[in-house]
Amino acid sequence: MTGRENEVLIVSCEDDPRAAGRIGYVLDEEPPGELTDYRWTVSGLGFFIGDVLCFDDELEWL
Repeated sequence: MTGRENEVLIVSCEDDPRAAGRIGYVLDEEPPGELTDYRWTVSGLGFFIGDVLCFDDELEWL
């Protein structure tokens, strides 16, 4: 499930600082767990930035 309901602004990103300030969408259908260290998977950030993992406090839901 992707689209506008999953859009987020990445405020900061420990996984890849280049993603900060970009808008992407969350791929996860369930809240994150231990496997991802409780981080959301965010995609659609640009050609040279792959999917990143971000904590809740690094994201602003749009």
